[in-house]
Amino acid sequence: MRRPQAKTAVPTDPPFAPETDSAALEALVTGNHGDPFSILGVHPCDGALSIRVFAPGATSVAIEDDSGTRQQLTKLHDEGAFGRIVTERPARYSVIARNDTAEWRFTDPYQFGPVLGSMDEHLISEGAHMRLWRTLGAHPMTHEGVDGVTFAVWAPAARRVSVIGDFNDWDGRKHPMRRRGATGVWELFIPELGTGARYKYEVLGMAGGLPTPKSDPVGFQGDLRPDNCSIVQTLDDYKWRDGDWMRDRGAFQRTDAPISIYEAHLGSWRKNADGTWLSYRELAETLVPYVKDLGFTHIECLPVSEHPFDGSWGYQPVGLYAPTSRFGQLDDFRAFVDACHAAGLGLILDWVPAHFPTDTHGLAEFDGTALYEHEDPREGFHPDWNTLIYNFGRQEVSNFLIANALYWTREHHIDGLRVDAVASMLYRDYSRKDGEWIPNRHGGRENLESIDFLRRLNSTVYGDDPSAMVIAEESTAWPGVSRAVHDGGLGFGFKWNMGWMHDTLEYMAQDPAHRAHHHSKMSFGLNYAFSENFILSLSHDEVVHGKGSMFGKMPGDADAKMANLRAYYAFMWAHPGKKLLFMGQEFGQRTEWNADAELDWRALQDPAHAGLSRLVRDLNSVYRGWPALHARDCRADGFEWIDGAAEAASVYAWIRHGEDGAAPVLAVFNFSGVAHTDWRLGVPQPGFWREILNTDAEVYSGGGRGNLGGVTSAPQPSHGHAHSVSLTLPPLSGTYLTLEAA
Repeated sequence: MRRPQAKTAVPTDPPFAPETDSAALEALVTGNHGDPFSILGVHPCDGALSIRVFAPGATSVAIEDDSGTRQQLTKLHDEGAFGRIVTERPARYSVIARNDTAEWRFTDPYQFGPVLGSMDEHLISEGAHMRLWRTLGAHPMTHEGVDGVTFAVWAPAARRVSVIGDFNDWDGRKHPMRRRGATGVWELFIPELGTGARYKYEVLGMAGGLPTPKSDPVGFQGDLRPDNCSIVQTLDDYKWRDGDWMRDRGAFQRTDAPISIYEAHLGSWRKNADGTWLSYRELAETLVPYVKDLGFTHIECLPVSEHPFDGSWGYQPVGLYAPTSRFGQLDDFRAFVDACHAAGLGLILDWVPAHFPTDTHGLAEFDGTALYEHEDPREGFHPDWNTLIYNFGRQEVSNFLIANALYWTREHHIDGLRVDAVASMLYRDYSRKDGEWIPNRHGGRENLESIDFLRRLNSTVYGDDPSAMVIAEESTAWPGVSRAVHDGGLGFGFKWNMGWMHDTLEYMAQDPAHRAHHHSKMSFGLNYAFSENFILSLSHDEVVHGKGSMFGKMPGDADAKMANLRAYYAFMWAHPGKKLLFMGQEFGQRTEWNADAELDWRALQDPAHAGLSRLVRDLNSVYRGWPALHARDCRADGFEWIDGAAEAASVYAWIRHGEDGAAPVLAVFNFSGVAHTDWRLGVPQPGFWREILNTDAEVYSGGGRGNLGGVTSAPQPSHGHAHSVSLTLPPLSGTYLTLEAA
């Protein structure tokens, strides 16, 4: 459509240029004005209207309304402030600015009304806005009939907040924002912007000084270092294809479901030939089918929230709402989630609400004060990681974090969140010496605000969608971590069993000749195995920082290491509790994990490593296929000791029971270096006990010793049962047998 020819307006009466407070004008042009809408835009003026525009760098400015009528403005300040008096309010006007070398046109943001509604203001003030990301952040939208982007950010103690970006030469004077009363939120609608715009917030604190550029705390996409910009994205364009999975996923994540998790660091699982990262979509085509083929039920990713330092592996995030752009854009990440669900895999994200880094573009002193963190370092600084601790007692901060959890489950269909460093959140004296921490209001060491936050988090996530799951990485004996909130617990669905991991790895590191003296290390975890809903985890933390690989932890020569590792994995998969294995350990990578390189895929050319990979695949298959191995993982009635006292022989044997009618599974382990023949074990039912897994099988690169497919019980009492079986137990082996149906 052809634009109407511009018309030149006749100067009006009263005076052409509006009267303007000189101090306010000076504050505006120097970037110190905290209320730009009080001076810019259209305002009543002695029975008429004044229009003021700020266009830094312009020597002349006119406005043009939708009819094409153009009116010249008078210069009010040499830095680019212009204004005039009009008798009628223009329905909508553009600004035409000129200088000696250029002319540019823009729609004035200061003619638009607010975007946030009163309900948003109320919920933000109450710390109860559970769709916070739909209000804060940057959102492409049509406002008052004009397309653009609305920006909103929480910075209650700021003197002035501006949106800066490529679109305004990163000049904080050009787009100062509107303060929304007592909420502490600043907002601005900028016409003619769209997705892909790079931006930050420039925040000037009350104390003055230089303003600080900040990434958007609720930005949906970030730019990589060193720019660390936020990027405007929409949440509404992606077309999900996982409706069936989302409808049914609750059945895959209950305590009676087989849950076997492959933990992965996306940047170092595999790389392109030139050493660059695989994209989210490339990971969807490679990682997802690989994990599916191994029989795992879930992938757990080390944190994918945007983070400035590669070496943090994501555990020091700056952009909690932004999937890292290292591997692609927002919808590329969603395509990865979709691919997981299409393959029948759940996706769990490591999530870090405990602390955040001190990078100046992040949350640290966001509005010039300790906004997200505590002001006192005895509460607000983490000595282990040189990070800042969230102030969980501030309702807006708690709201920010809980809404973020919902953001991942709602907007990205994430199936579970593994909450990192829960122990550091529960105790005020965590990793602190006397005098370096402040007791709670009762004089104790418990962090009451953090406890309240965790309970509210879990109640909210499970209340919003009971099919999701929240997992605690918690390393202490805090009671009731996975007990419901209404029963006095913290409300997590599952808890990593760190004690089991430490004890069993200490045992496995022993020479088999000495294991008799450490027998209880393997059995102790069964004393408390049903006190929580446990996940047995062999995570990334155990194969980094000089701890060596899982293969390297085992004693003996290479063959013995592999035999030990096969037996240990079989012990883990038969033990009550869900399973988690970090990438590379499924084939026994010999070197410690290096986050800057890919896994040592060449190892799979070795039959021993290939055999271990096949064993993991078969362990997952047996675990899923026999309900006795998973249905009562979190119940004491699913476990029965047969022999836990054979210290001298380093033998353990137990029965796993499923629901009524499910075939029981007998699991037997010989962690000594010698074979045991005619080893008699009691069984609860007579019949043929078929061998369904033997880690010494030749297909796993073992010695091929076993029980010739199974054994028939004899009416010979043993271990409190009327019938028993006589078994051959190869050295360093694990064997599963199940009662064959008559």
